[in-house]
Amino acid sequence: MTGRCVQVKTEEQIAAEQAWYGSEKVWLVHKDGFSLATVVKTEAGSLPEGKVKIKLEHDGTLLDVDEDDIEKANPPSYDRSEDLASLLYLNESSVMHSLRQRYGGNLIHSYAGPNMVVINPLSTPSMYSEKVMHMFKGCRREDSAPHIYSVAQSAYRNLLTTRQDQSIVLLGKSGSGKTTNCQHLVQYLVSIAGSTGKIFSAEKWQAVYTILEAFGNSSTSMNTNASRFSHVVSLDFDQAGQVASASIQTMLLEKLRVSRRPEAESTFNVFYYMMAGADSSLKTELHFNHLAENSAFGILPQSKPEDKQRSSQQFTKLQAAMKVLGISSEEQKALWLILGAVYHLGAAGATKVGRRQFARHEWAQKAAYLLGCTLEELSSSIFKHQAKGLQHSTSFRGGSDEAGQGDGSGSKVTALECLEAMASGLYSELFTLVISLINRALKSSQHSLCSLLIVDTPGFQNPRMAQQQRGATFEELCHNYTQERLQTLFHERTFVQELDRYKEENIELALDDIESSTSLSVAAIDQASTQALVRTLARTDEARGLLWLMEEEAVQPGGSEETLLERLFSYYGSAQGDNKGSNLLLRGEKPLLFLLGHSHGTDWVEYDTQGWLSHAKNNPAAQNAAMLLQDSQKKNISGLFMGRASGATVLSGSIAGLEGSSQLALRRATSMRKTFTTGVAAVKKRSLCIQVKLQVDALIDMVRRSRVHFVHCLLPKAEAVGGGGEPRVTHGESSDSGLMTLDVGLLRAQLRGSKLLDALRIYRQGYPDHMVFSEFRRRFDVLAPHLTKKHGRNYIVTDEKRAVEELLESLELEKSTYHMGLSRVFFRAGTLSRLEEQRDVQTRRNISLFQAACRGYLARQAFKKRKIQDLAIRCIQKNIKKNRGVKGWPWWKLFTTVRPLIEVQLTEEQIRGKDEEIQQLKQKLEKVEKERNELRLNTDRLESRITELSSELADERNTGESASQLLETETSERLRLEKDMKDLQAKFDSMNKQMESMEMEVMEARLIRASELNGEMDDDDTGGEWRLKYERAIREIEFTKKRLQQEFDDKLEVEQQNKRQLERRISDLQADNEESQRNVQQLKKKTQRLTSELQDTKLHLEGQQSRNHDLEKKQRKFDSELSAVQEEVQRERSLREKLAREKDVLSGDAFSLRQQLEDKDLEVCAINLKVDQLEAELQDLNSQESKDEASLAKVRKQLRDMEAKVKDQEEELDEQAGTIQMLEQAKLRLEMETERLRQTHSKEIESKDDEVEEIRQSCSKKLKQMEVQLEEEYDEKQKVLKERRELESKLMTAQDKVRGGDVEAEKRLRKDLKRTKALLADAQIMLDHIKNNAPSKREIAQLKNQLEESEFTCAAAVKARKSMEVEIEDLHVQMEDISKTKQALEEQLSRLQREKNDLQSRMEEDQEDLNELMKKHKAAVSQSAQNLAQISDLQAQLEEALKEKQEVQERIQALQSQLEFQEQSMVEKSLVSRQEAKNRELETKLEFEKTQVKRLESLVARLKENVEKLTEERDQRTSSENREKEQNKRLQRQIRDIKEETSELAKKEAEASRKKHELEMDIESLEAANQSLQADLKLAFKRIGDLQAAIEDEMESDDNEDLINSLQDMVTKYQKRQNRTQGDSDTDSELEDRVDGVKSWLSKSKGSAKNLSDDGSLKSSSPPGRRRYGFPGSDEEEEEEEKEEGGATPGSYYSKYRYSSHMKDDEREDTPYETTS
Repeated sequence: MTGRCVQVKTEEQIAAEQAWYGSEKVWLVHKDGFSLATVVKTEAGSLPEGKVKIKLEHDGTLLDVDEDDIEKANPPSYDRSEDLASLLYLNESSVMHSLRQRYGGNLIHSYAGPNMVVINPLSTPSMYSEKVMHMFKGCRREDSAPHIYSVAQSAYRNLLTTRQDQSIVLLGKSGSGKTTNCQHLVQYLVSIAGSTGKIFSAEKWQAVYTILEAFGNSSTSMNTNASRFSHVVSLDFDQAGQVASASIQTMLLEKLRVSRRPEAESTFNVFYYMMAGADSSLKTELHFNHLAENSAFGILPQSKPEDKQRSSQQFTKLQAAMKVLGISSEEQKALWLILGAVYHLGAAGATKVGRRQFARHEWAQKAAYLLGCTLEELSSSIFKHQAKGLQHSTSFRGGSDEAGQGDGSGSKVTALECLEAMASGLYSELFTLVISLINRALKSSQHSLCSLLIVDTPGFQNPRMAQQQRGATFEELCHNYTQERLQTLFHERTFVQELDRYKEENIELALDDIESSTSLSVAAIDQASTQALVRTLARTDEARGLLWLMEEEAVQPGGSEETLLERLFSYYGSAQGDNKGSNLLLRGEKPLLFLLGHSHGTDWVEYDTQGWLSHAKNNPAAQNAAMLLQDSQKKNISGLFMGRASGATVLSGSIAGLEGSSQLALRRATSMRKTFTTGVAAVKKRSLCIQVKLQVDALIDMVRRSRVHFVHCLLPKAEAVGGGGEPRVTHGESSDSGLMTLDVGLLRAQLRGSKLLDALRIYRQGYPDHMVFSEFRRRFDVLAPHLTKKHGRNYIVTDEKRAVEELLESLELEKSTYHMGLSRVFFRAGTLSRLEEQRDVQTRRNISLFQAACRGYLARQAFKKRKIQDLAIRCIQKNIKKNRGVKGWPWWKLFTTVRPLIEVQLTEEQIRGKDEEIQQLKQKLEKVEKERNELRLNTDRLESRITELSSELADERNTGESASQLLETETSERLRLEKDMKDLQAKFDSMNKQMESMEMEVMEARLIRASELNGEMDDDDTGGEWRLKYERAIREIEFTKKRLQQEFDDKLEVEQQNKRQLERRISDLQADNEESQRNVQQLKKKTQRLTSELQDTKLHLEGQQSRNHDLEKKQRKFDSELSAVQEEVQRERSLREKLAREKDVLSGDAFSLRQQLEDKDLEVCAINLKVDQLEAELQDLNSQESKDEASLAKVRKQLRDMEAKVKDQEEELDEQAGTIQMLEQAKLRLEMETERLRQTHSKEIESKDDEVEEIRQSCSKKLKQMEVQLEEEYDEKQKVLKERRELESKLMTAQDKVRGGDVEAEKRLRKDLKRTKALLADAQIMLDHIKNNAPSKREIAQLKNQLEESEFTCAAAVKARKSMEVEIEDLHVQMEDISKTKQALEEQLSRLQREKNDLQSRMEEDQEDLNELMKKHKAAVSQSAQNLAQISDLQAQLEEALKEKQEVQERIQALQSQLEFQEQSMVEKSLVSRQEAKNRELETKLEFEKTQVKRLESLVARLKENVEKLTEERDQRTSSENREKEQNKRLQRQIRDIKEETSELAKKEAEASRKKHELEMDIESLEAANQSLQADLKLAFKRIGDLQAAIEDEMESDDNEDLINSLQDMVTKYQKRQNRTQGDSDTDSELEDRVDGVKSWLSKSKGSAKNLSDDGSLKSSSPPGRRRYGFPGSDEEEEEEEKEEGGATPGSYYSKYRYSSHMKDDEREDTPYETTS
C-alpha cells in the first residue's frame, strides 16, 4: 500500500508494458488448465461470428476458438501481485496464474481483498520464526507482505482500536493446512501480545496442540494427520492488550471412530502412541504385555518399526506436554487406564447371535479392572437397557412413550453396537476431560475486555478425491455441513451485508447478479418444519432436512434408510433425475447412495446411508459410560469425573470446554446454552441428529457476534498430506520442483466453490471501508487544522454530514474514491488506509511539537529552579559569613548549646506518639485488607453463583417458554383434530343412512325381479310377447354397445394421434427451450465477461485519474514550497546583507581598537625608556654613593610616581587586553556566522544551480520547440518554392508547346516579313521619290512610324499593367505572409528576450553572489595577511621580549648586586621587593604573549583551511559561471540567428515595398505615355486623311498592292486594339471616322470589299503585324526574348519606345523599322 514506497519503472519495463499492451495477450481456457496466447487480427467477415483467431505462445499454433474460451491476460509485472484485487484484469485464469507463480516462488500467502488465501505447502517452509513474527509486530495490513501473521496482526490491531471481539475463520478442504495455520495464529498472538507474568508461553501452546493432535487427530485417506473435531480457541485480552485468559471449546468429535471407521483409515493417534511408547511398568499396569491378535474395534499395534519408533517419540512428547500443562501423574494415569479399557473392550468383542455378552471374557475382565468396576457392572452397563441413566434418553415430553420405544427398539440393537456405543461414550468422556484439563491450565482470574476467536474445523471430505470407491459416512457429512455453514457465513458477510448496507445508505452500485449462497445444500441437511415442536408419528408433506428426517425415521415403526432417501428426494430431488445444474441432490448409481453438491455444486460427494439411522437412536450404553466412570472404584478416575459432574462443562453431551471463571468465558457459555435452550432446541437438544445442527448453530452464533476475518486454505494437489504439513513424497519426485506444482483443475474448483472472484469483484467495485460521520470527523479532523482554527476548539457540529463534506474537500480526495451515504461515508479500497497513514504522520508531527513544547517548559522550569538555588546558595553563603562573625561570641555559644537540649524532650515525645499512631494504622490496614479479601472472595463466589443461577433461570425460562409454546401448539392441534373428527363422524352417519336406504332399494328390486321371472315361467302364453320384447331390447342393447364401442375406438384413435402430435410438439418446444436456455447462458456468460472487463477498465481509469489527481496535488505543493523557499532565500539575502553591514561596523571598531592598542604599546615603550633612564640615574646615584637623604627622598618620590604611572599603564593595558579579548570573541562569532552564512550560501548556490539547470533545460526545450517551428516554417517555405517551381516548369512546358505549335506559322510569318520588307523598301523608294516630288510623303512616313510606335507602346503598356497588377497581388499575399511570420518571430523574439533577461538577471544575481564571495574571499585573504602580519609582529615582540628578558635578567643580577650593596648600605628593602614583583609581572606577561602566539598560530592554520575551502568554492563557482557563460553564448548565438532572420525578412519586406512603389510609378508613367500616344494617334490619322488624297492616283497600279496590304494590316490591328480598349468612345470618334475612310479608300483602290470586311483574310494578309503590333502571342515572345537577351524589366519597354519616339526625323528616315528588327 500506501505505506510502501512506489518503485519508479525503468524504460525497459515501460517498453515491455507498452509492447504487452500493443499485442493483445489472452488466456485460452481448456480442460487441462489455461495457456497464454496472442489474438491475431483478421479481416472483418473472415471468421464466423463469435470466433477469434489466436496464436499460442509456447508453440506458435494458430487456432480458431470461441470468444467465451479466452480471457484477458495481465502484464508480466502482475504475475506475483501480492493482492489479487490489484490485478488489472480480474478473471479466473489470471488469478490462478498469479497464485501459481507465487506458489512456484515459495510465496504461499496472497491477499484477496480483505481475505487471505493460503496454498498449503507440501514442504515445511522456514517462514514461521520468531524473527518473522517481530517483523509484523505493530504493522498495518497495507504495510506488510501477505502472511498468516499479517491476518493475526490485523485482527489484533482492530481489537485494540475498536475494542470489539474479533474472529478468524479458516475455510478449505481436508489437508489444506487449516490446523497448522491455526497454530501459527495462536503462537503469533501469544508471542506478540504477551501476557501478565508470561503465563501464556509459546511452549504451553505447543503442548496444547500436541495433546489435541494426539487425542483428536487420526490418519484418513486425504490427510495423514487430520483433525476429527471442530474447536474454537478463545483468547481474552485485557485493557493493555495482553492475553488475560484463554480457553478451548470443542464440538463434533468423531467419537465413533474409536470403534468403527472407513476401510484403510486408523483410529485416534493416542492409541498407537500409548501401545508403542508405554514403559514396562505402565504396560504391566495396563495389561499391555500381551496384545490381542484381533480386535472388534480394529485397534492393532503398528507393524512397521519406523512407525513404532515415531509413535514412541510422540508418546514421550505427549507426556512432556501434559507435564507442561500441569497434569499430574495420577491424572495421566487415569487417562491411560480409560484408554487401556477401551482397547481391552475391543479385544473382548461381543457375540453376534444369541444372548448379548462378551465374546472373550478375559479381556473384558481386564477392561473392568482398569475402569475400577466389576465385570457384571460393566456387562450390565453395556448390554442391559434397564441400567442407570436410561431415563436420560427421554425428551421433554412423552417420556414414557419414548422409553417404551427405546425398549422396543432395544431388542433390535446388536451386542456389537452396544459395545461400540460404550467405547465411543468412554472416549467422548475422556476427550471432554482432556479439554477440561487444558482449560484448567489456561484459565486465569484476570479481568478481560474483549476476545479473539480462532475457528478450526475439519475440511471438506470427499473419498472420490482420494481415489476411493466408497461412499462418504455420516461423520463426513457433519464436517462438510459445518464447512457449508461457514461458507454461508462468508457469503452473508461478503455479499449480503454489503449490498444491504449500500441499499440502506442509498448507494447505487452496478454489480453483476450475485449467485445465491450455499443455502440449498444446507437446507437439504438441516431445514426444519414449522411443526417441529409437535411430536407426531404421521409423515407430513412439509419439506424438512436430512437430520430431521433421520430423527423421524428412527422413531417411526418400520423406518429405514430407503424410506429416508425417498422422503429426502421427494422434498429436494430433481424432476429430471440427472440434471446437476438445476438441483444439488441426485440419486446414486446404487441403492442407499445419494449425491450432494457442496460448494455451489463444484464438489459433488457421494454418501452411503447404510446404518445411518443407528446414529439417530439413543443407545443407553453410551450414556451409561459417564455413570460408570463416576462410580469407579479407582479414586483417580472417580475424582476427576465426580468433580466434573457438578459443573456444566459439557452441553448436552456435545460441546466441551465451557469452563472458565472470566466474564467473557461465562458470556460465551451463556450464549451457547441459550442456543440449546430456545425454541426447537429446548425440545430437540437430546436428539443425536439435531445436536449436530445445534452445535453448528452455536458456533456460527458465537462467530457472528464478532468481526470476522476469513482465511481460505487451498489444496495444491489431490494427495494425502502428512502431519504438520509434512509431505508424503512419492518415489522419484523432487522435493523442490515437483512439490511446487499445482493441480489447476483442483485449484479452479476450489476458487469457484469459495466465490473468491465474486468477492474480489465486489471489493474492487464497491466501497468496502466505511465510517460513521461523527467518528470519521473526530478521527481525521487532525488532517485539517485550518478547519479547527476556523471553527474553534469549542465548536459544536450541528450537521455532521456537511462537516465531513467540508473535511473531505479540504483533504482534496478524488471524487470517485468516496461516496457520502445517509449516515456514514464510504471509501474505495485503499483510500482509508492512505488517510490513516497521513493521520499517523500528522500525529507524529504533532507529538514531536508537543514534546518540544514540554521540553521547553521543563527547561524553563529547571532554569527557574537553578535561579532559586543560586539565590539560596547566596543566602547560605551570607548566613555562613554571618555565622563566622558571631562564632566566637559567648552568648551565641550558650544559645547553640542550650537549644538542642530543650528540643530533645519534645522530639522524643513526638516520635513515640507517631510510632503509636503508625502501629494503630497498621493494625487497621491489616484488618481492612483482611475484610476486603473476604469481601472480594464472597463477591466472586456470589457473582459466579449469580451467573450460574441466571443461566439456570434462563434455561428454565426458555424451557418454560418452549413448553408453553408446545402446549399451545398441541392444544390447537387437538382442537383442530376434534373438529375434524366431528365432521368425519357426521359424514360417516350420513353415509350409513344412505347405505341402508340403498340396500333396501336393492332388496326390493331383487324381489320384484324374482316375482316377474316366476310369473313368466308360470304363464307361457302370455310370456311370449314379453320374451320378444326382451330379446328385442337385448339386441338393441348389443347394437348400442357396438356402436358406442366403435365411437369410443374412433375417438380413442383420434385422441392418441392428438397426443402423439402434442408430444412431438412438446419435445420440439423442449428442444427449442433448451437451445434458447443454452444461448441465454452463453449470452449471460458473455455479458458477465464483458461487464467484468468493463468494470476492470473503469477501475483502471479511476486509478489513473486518482494518480493524476495526486500528481496535481504534488505539483501544487511543490509550487507553494518553491514560492516559500524563494521568499526564504530573499529573507536570507536581506539578513546576509544586514550581517555584512554589521560585520563592516565591527571590523571598523576592531581596527580603531587595534590602533588604540598600538598607541598604548608606544606609550608603554616610552615609559619603559623612562624607567631605564631612571634606573640609569639610580645606578649613577648608587655609583656616586651619595648619602644625601634629600636626594634619596626625591629619587624615591620620583620612583613612586613612576610606579603609579606604571600601574596606571598596566591597568590601561589590562583594559585593552579585555577589549582585545572581547574583539576576539566578536571575531570568533563573526567567523562562525560567516561559516554559517557560507554554508547557507553554498546551499543557496546549489539550489540556484538546480534552478539554473531547470531554466537551462526549459530554455533548451523552448529552443528545441522554436527550432522545430523554424524547421516546419522552412519546410513550408521550401514546399511553396517547390510548388512555384513546378508551376513555372508547367508554364514553360506550356510555352514550349505553344512555341512548337507556332513554328510553321513563324516560318510563314518570316517569309511574309521578308516580302513585306521588300515591298516596304520599294514603297520607301517610291515614298522617297514622292518625297522628292511632293513634301507630304515625309510627313506620311513620320506619321506611319509614330502610329506603329504608339500602337506597340500602348499594347506593351497594357500588358505591363496587367503583369504589374498580378505581381502586386502576389506581393500583397507575400507581404501578408511575411507580416504573419514577422509577428510570430517578433513574439518568439520577445519571449526569448524575456527569457534572456531572466537568465541575465539570474546571472547577475549569481555574479553578485560570486562577487560577494570573492569579496569575502579577498577579505579573508587580507584578514589572513593581517593575521600573518600580526603574527610576525608578535614574533618580533616576542624576540624583543626575550631580549628584554635577558636585559631584565641582567638588570636583576645588577639589582641583586645593588641590593646586596644597599643591604650593606642599609637601604630600605621595599624597592627590591617592588623590583621582584615587577620581574614576576614581566614573566607572566611573557607567558601570556606565548599563549597569544600559539592561539594566533592555530587561528592562522584555521584561516588557511578556510582560504583553501574558499578557493575551492571559487573554482567551482568559476566553472559553473563558465558553463553558464557558454550557455548564454549559445543562447545569444541563437538569438543573433533569429535576429538575422528577422532582419532578412525586414529587408525582403522593404524590397517588396520598394518594388511595389516602382511599379506604381511605372504604371503612372505608362498611363501618361498612353495619353500622349493617343494624341499622336489622332494627329497621325489626320495626316493619313491628307495622305489619301495625295496617293489615290498612284495606288491604281499593281505595284502598290503591298502598300495597300500593309495599310490594311494597320487598320485591322487598330480595330482589334480598339475592341480591347473600348473606353474612350467619345474622344476616338474622329479616329474611327478616319479609319473608316481609309478602309473605304482601300476597298475602292483594290476593288474587293471582301478583304476589307473579312478579318481572317486581313489577318492572313498581314502576318508581320502580329509580331509588331501587340498580339498576345507576340507580346509574350518579345518579352521572353528580351529576358533572354538582357533580362530587362517591364519598365524597359517604356524607356525603349520613349527613346525611339524622341529620335530625330532624319534617324527615323534612315531606320524606319528599328524597333521591330
